[in-house]
Amino acid sequence: MNRFQPVFAWIVVAFVGGGGGALAQPPATSEKDAAAERVRSSSARCIEFLLGAQEGDERAEWPYEGVYRVGGKIPVGYRIGGTAIAAMALLRAPDFEKDEPRQAAVRRALEFVKSKLDDPLMNPDYPGGYDVRGWGYTYALQFMLAVKGAGGALLAGDAQASVDEKIRWCIAAVQQTEIAEAGGWNYARAVGKDKVSQPSPFMTGPTLLALFEARGQGFEVDAAVVERGLKALERGRSAAGSVSYAGAAAKRPEPVPGSVGRMLVSEITLMLAGRSDEARVRGALDAFLVHWEWLEKRRAKPGTHEGPYGVAPYYFFYAHAMAAEAIEMLPERDRAEYRRQLHDKLFAVRLENGTWNDRVFPRTANYGTSQTLMCLVAPGMPRPAGWKLPADAGAVPPKSE
Repeated sequence: MNRFQPVFAWIVVAFVGGGGGALAQPPATSEKDAAAERVRSSSARCIEFLLGAQEGDERAEWPYEGVYRVGGKIPVGYRIGGTAIAAMALLRAPDFEKDEPRQAAVRRALEFVKSKLDDPLMNPDYPGGYDVRGWGYTYALQFMLAVKGAGGALLAGDAQASVDEKIRWCIAAVQQTEIAEAGGWNYARAVGKDKVSQPSPFMTGPTLLALFEARGQGFEVDAAVVERGLKALERGRSAAGSVSYAGAAAKRPEPVPGSVGRMLVSEITLMLAGRSDEARVRGALDAFLVHWEWLEKRRAKPGTHEGPYGVAPYYFFYAHAMAAEAIEMLPERDRAEYRRQLHDKLFAVRLENGTWNDRVFPRTANYGTSQTLMCLVAPGMPRPAGWKLPADAGAVPPKSE
């Protein structure tokens, strides 16, 4: 038995109504039809909104907006990251290949992302400290890999070569900005690029997922960097199942309600690398559903890490996106009921205009709506790429050696 199963047993009982390991009976056909129509119509509204929200001189970006500024402006890492996430949502939604307005919007976004990676403030040779350029590397990489996976008209002419070049650049930037000795990544780290800092699972998980996909598409990825990142995630786990905000789990672990998003991304990533299993992923997903109210209490509120569990508003849709991915990693027989519960929570916080936003900034509806759209279309997505250490890699040394 997995050592985490007893810890999460009470959570599972809350959702299945007892033992036996079976979820509730699936809804009747009429209910299924209504649920499918809700997803279809809401997805269409998400697409409509995002197409109208693309901004800038070239109508090419969807900048993410938070309280953090560089020189009084939204940092370029947020502009790249927000644009990449919105473009991925448009790309993943059904019938993209038949939708010229969406294709045009994603093409503009692709050119924006590629050009902004050349911005001086995206240079990976930077001194550390609080800096969000790493989010730009991670989500630009995810987006461009998604474009390659989709193929078609988006990569006509010489676009293929330029996208490949920028993918390799992002991989190199990610590897160069790995935290010294500890491995992994964090947007809040010590000043001095060679200083040891605590890695954040919130950032390390998505970055590793991007590297898994990159190698899955044939790009060269440093196995030692990935292994150190995976070990950083493993160190963050506590015996209770929670995951630390940064660094290794403490003797007194952080409470589960404040770490459900980190639990999800950690267990998803580790499972894809053969270091977690269905029981852990399910436990993290059940914890998310049980403790959802603590995420909701901080949605669209001012401030960042407020008590009692230190949940920041921007954690809200991030956690939902990870929950959607976790659902699709479970056995097929269990997915429908989990999807229903996730969708019910998402629709409970939909705004009157049919969009979603977890911040006090109107512009951040781009991000919330994009993440929600990806949750709604997740069942149609292929399983993410996994990671297996190459047979000839040998022992992976710590970075300090």
